[in-house]
Amino acid sequence: MILAVDIGNTNVVLGCIEDGNILFEARMATDKLKTSDQYCVELKSMLSLYEVSTEKISGSIVSSVVPPVLNSVTTAIRKLTGKNCLVVGPGIKTGMNIRMDNPLEVGSDLIVASVAAIAQYGAPLLLVDMGTATTVTAVDASGAFIGGCICPGVKISMEALTERTAQLPGISLDEPEYAIGKNTRDSMRSGIMFGAAAMLDGLLDRMEAEMGGKVKAIATGGMSRFITPLCRRELIYDRSLMLKGLWLIYQRNLK
Repeated sequence: MILAVDIGNTNVVLGCIEDGNILFEARMATDKLKTSDQYCVELKSMLSLYEVSTEKISGSIVSSVVPPVLNSVTTAIRKLTGKNCLVVGPGIKTGMNIRMDNPLEVGSDLIVASVAAIAQYGAPLLLVDMGTATTVTAVDASGAFIGGCICPGVKISMEALTERTAQLPGISLDEPEYAIGKNTRDSMRSGIMFGAAAMLDGLLDRMEAEMGGKVKAIATGGMSRFITPLCRRELIYDRSLMLKGLWLIYQRNLK
């Protein structure tokens, strides 16, 4: 059994995986100020909550897009399990060819999710990840990472709208009933939620045209389950894509 951890800008997603089966998936807040001891306590609490003994953990793998937190989490895992962990980065075998101007600029989260998506759904594909930012990654028929786009996330859009406009209130991101809102809150909710869905529909159509044919679209990330049902285009929602990708990469790097 391995411990898989993905450090995002908003949340740290973790889970234990055995023989490819995800035993549990949990989230805790990403905090750049926390020490390795504090992360160790939180990790231990999560494992206890799901009745997982640290003695059963044979290894671990971490992916991170928040460099200041990476060292604290890897140190915490070492304190907790007594073993060093594998970190997704340069020198790690992913099995993916990255055709970018500078492959080192590509976030490890995009690579991990793409590895899982290819393994489960095949290529070519377009992968939508809706977290703090919304990203769309293009993978060609050979399974190569060929590029993508990065947009403000849904919550970032909402925060910018409410914080930078004096008369607009805070809102909850519930599914809007109509595109034409009859009050300020419904109008904001429509603009943010339907706007994000329409943006995805448009981007996926444009990127698919550039790829030269019909392409399957996969969605993951915390906001995807709220936005994908509002899209006119069909998207396959997969909540656990990151953990699946971490498991595959761990297996590819076993000595």
